[in-house]
Amino acid sequence: MSRQRIPLITELPLVIWLVLVWGALWQDFSAGTLVFGAIIAYVVVNVFYLPPVELTGRFNILWLIPFIGRFLVKLVAASAEVFWLALTRGPRLRNAVVAVELRSHSDFLVTATGHAISLIPGSLVLEVDRSTSTLYLHCLNVTSSEDAEVVRRDVLATEAWLVRIMGTRADLASLRAEEARR
Repeated sequence: MSRQRIPLITELPLVIWLVLVWGALWQDFSAGTLVFGAIIAYVVVNVFYLPPVELTGRFNILWLIPFIGRFLVKLVAASAEVFWLALTRGPRLRNAVVAVELRSHSDFLVTATGHAISLIPGSLVLEVDRSTSTLYLHCLNVTSSEDAEVVRRDVLATEAWLVRIMGTRADLASLRAEEARR
């Protein structure tokens, strides 16, 4: 079975990323190291098949700046909350696994949402169901279905921000239609 040939321009972001990782691993960004890394990266992407990452073709920096601010505020608040819970509740803390079905079926947006959520203390993506775009999260201090619903709303809000920043036009239109119905 032969695989579809992917053009170099499509593979270029992955090759560049692999070259940067190569330089970081060797802690050497000299021309020789980067050229050798580029050769290895090119061989890797052509021998070890990975499906291409399909980017959306749009990026809105006007939504990125407030998203970063929101992310930093949530990061600090969640860090303080986890610290406080560790001091006051310790091992008696109740946790839960919460399933959140995302709106978008784009692997790119599902991955970005999962990473953004996992970077904030108190939750961690355990599994992703690609067929339904469902994230399964381990969350601290979830003791009721209301707490789980708060987690779901927060994850969907994070996804909505990411759709506004870099979602497909169809995802953005769907999000706007959903917001108009509310």
